[in-house]
Amino acid sequence: MTFRATILTLYPEMFPGPLGLSLSGDALSREIWTLEAQNIRHHGIGRHRNVDDTPAGGGPGMVLRCDVLAAAIDAAAPVDDPRPRLLMSPRGKPLTQSRVRDLAAGPGAIIVCGRFEGVDERVIEGRALEEISIGDYVLSGGEMAAMVLLDACVRLLPGVMGKEASGTDESFETNLLEYPHYTRPREWEGRGIPEVLLNGNHAAIERWRRAEAERITRERRPDLLGKG
Repeated sequence: MTFRATILTLYPEMFPGPLGLSLSGDALSREIWTLEAQNIRHHGIGRHRNVDDTPAGGGPGMVLRCDVLAAAIDAAAPVDDPRPRLLMSPRGKPLTQSRVRDLAAGPGAIIVCGRFEGVDERVIEGRALEEISIGDYVLSGGEMAAMVLLDACVRLLPGVMGKEASGTDESFETNLLEYPHYTRPREWEGRGIPEVLLNGNHAAIERWRRAEAERITRERRPDLLGKG
């Protein structure tokens, strides 16, 4: 089953962008996944294809119209389309590795990239959009956030990474941050590789990696400890 991503955006020329390079780009060329960026403005109102209007109740900025966005969603995804409908939004639920794995195991996603002050609440409710945030900060639009989400998903698709373990033995997979990595040269600027990694004792190596992962998590993300 091919993972299909449909992006609804006012700036389709931003895609594939970095998604066309490296692992995701190679997977795209091998049709492990597909990407289609559709212009919301094609469904705009009037001669100028207007997509936004002033906020009800007053206030700064503009709001993306519910009728315009609903028309774009309906054109991109018929009612029986099984893919989840996502809205990249700073007020959404935080994107987690667990959610990424769930999405990567599915048929793909329809991703709405918001702009302006926000999206009319009625289309969020009427088209069952799931709001997702990639962090506690605000971007100019949802396009960069959509790229982050898709990159996280695509790298987990079968056949994308060289080794299956590459996607399971890393940060957030076990509610721990990843342990430190080392490679050649053995000595660099007076710094050596920890001896335990050089003695071939795999049980000792695993214990060291676990202890280091726990140490780094305690120092940097104590909120992760005890989860799951």
